[in-house]
Amino acid sequence: MDLPAGDVLGKPRDGQMIRVGEHALPRAELLDRAAGVAAEIAGAEAVAVHATASLETVVAVVGGLLAGVPVVPLPPDSGPDERAHILGDSGANLLLAARGAYEPHEGAAPIVPVDELRGGGTVKSEVPGDATALILYTSGTTGAPKGVLVSRSAIAAGLDALAEAWAWTPDDVLVHGLPLFHVHGLVLGVLGALRVGSPLVHTGRPKAAAYAAAAQDDGGSLFFGVPTVWSRVCADPDAARALRGARLLVSGSAPLPVPVFERLADLTGHRPVERYGMTETLITLSARAGGDRRPGYVGLPLPGVETRLAAEDGSPVPADGETPGELHLRAPMLFGGYLNRPEATAAAFTPDGWFRTGDIAAIGPDGWHRIVGRASTDLIKSGGYRIGAGEVENALLAHPAVREAAVIGTPHPDLGEQVTAYVVADGADEQALIGFVADRLSAHKRPRVVHLVDALPRNAMGKVVKTRLGG
Repeated sequence: MDLPAGDVLGKPRDGQMIRVGEHALPRAELLDRAAGVAAEIAGAEAVAVHATASLETVVAVVGGLLAGVPVVPLPPDSGPDERAHILGDSGANLLLAARGAYEPHEGAAPIVPVDELRGGGTVKSEVPGDATALILYTSGTTGAPKGVLVSRSAIAAGLDALAEAWAWTPDDVLVHGLPLFHVHGLVLGVLGALRVGSPLVHTGRPKAAAYAAAAQDDGGSLFFGVPTVWSRVCADPDAARALRGARLLVSGSAPLPVPVFERLADLTGHRPVERYGMTETLITLSARAGGDRRPGYVGLPLPGVETRLAAEDGSPVPADGETPGELHLRAPMLFGGYLNRPEATAAAFTPDGWFRTGDIAAIGPDGWHRIVGRASTDLIKSGGYRIGAGEVENALLAHPAVREAAVIGTPHPDLGEQVTAYVVADGADEQALIGFVADRLSAHKRPRVVHLVDALPRNAMGKVVKTRLGG
C-alpha cells in the first residue's frame, strides 16, 4: 500500500487554522513552512524534534511526514540521561527546534532552527504506507524507554476510525492543551485535526480557564483532556459550565475516576467519551459520540479492531463483565515493533499473532470493555482473590474528602499481597477510609493499609507512576 507523502495529513481544507498558544497559521502556510523543513532534512535516517507546545513543533513534525523521514518527538522536560538515550537509540542525526529553545550538549545531533528555514521546496511524492512516521518512546517504567515504530498507515487507520466513532468533521473546532510528544496530544490532537480538517486551538497548557475561553471565543466543540485536566475543570465550576456549548468531551491516557465523570456530566451537561489506547496500539476502544457512555468503561472496539481476554496460562477468559484477563488486540493501527529490539517485539505478541497489552480488562456480554489496570501493578492477588486496583481507587474517590487515590499490592506474610492505598485527602483518617471501602465493596477488596500523602507521583501525561509509591 503506497500513500502520497501528505496522505496522513488528509485532503486540503480551505480556511483551516492551527493555533498553539498565541500563534496561529493557516493550513496552507503551515504546509509551506513544513515543506521547507522537508527540503532541509531530506534523506536523513531520522530526525528528533524538541517537542515543546509550539507551532515550530507542528511544523517540524509535518515536515518529517512530508519528507518521509521518521520523526522522534523529544520531551522538552526530559533529563540528560533520558535525552541522550532517546537520541542515541533512535539514530536521529538532526534535531529540529526553534532557535535558542534547545540547549545543545556535547555529542548532540546538529540543530536545525525550524523558525529560520525558508518555506517551500519539493517534498517526497510517494512514501510506502508501512514506512515509519513516528518513533515514540515509552515511559520507561520497566526499563530503558523503548522506541515504538508507528507507521503512516497505522496513523491513518487510527484517525479515520476515531473520526467515525466521534463524528469528527471539519466543522468541529478541536481544543486541548496536551503535550506534543505523545499519542494523545500529537497524533490525535495535531495530526487528527490536520487529517480531519478541523481547526485546532492548542491552549499551551491544559488549564480550565483556557478551555472555557476557547469554548466561548473560538467556538470549541471537541475537547481533549486527561483525567487530571477534567478534575481541574470540575474544580472550577464556572469554567466547566462554559463547556456546555461543546459537542464532545473526550478523556483518555488514564482511567477517568467515576466521581469526576459524574461531576463533569453534572456541570457541563456532557457525559464524557472515554477511550483506550497505548503508544503501541494508538486508540483501539472508545465510546461513541452517538451512543452510550458509561462511567468506568472505555467502550467498544473501533472498526477493524479485535479483542480477547486471556488468563495467565493463556486460556480464554469469558466475556461475562466480571472475570478479568489480559487484554489482547489485533488491529490495523498496531505498531511495527520496537526499534532495534527484536526479542522485545517478539515477546509482545502471542504465538498466534495477538498483541499483549499488559493491561487487565473485563469485557461484558454486550462487548463493553472495562480496564482494571496494568498486569504488573494493578492486578492484586490477595488470599486467593484477584483484585483490580481501579475498582478500589474508584471506591476511595467516592469519599467526599478524597482528592486522589492510588492502590497497589504490597507483600503480606499470609495473604501473599495486601491491598495498600495512597490517598490525598482533606480531613479523613485511615480507618474511616478502610471502612468506607468495606461498605461498598467485598470485604477482601478493602485496603488493609492507607497512607495519607500530600501528592501522588505523576508523569507528563498525568498518569500515576505506581513504581514510585512507597519509595
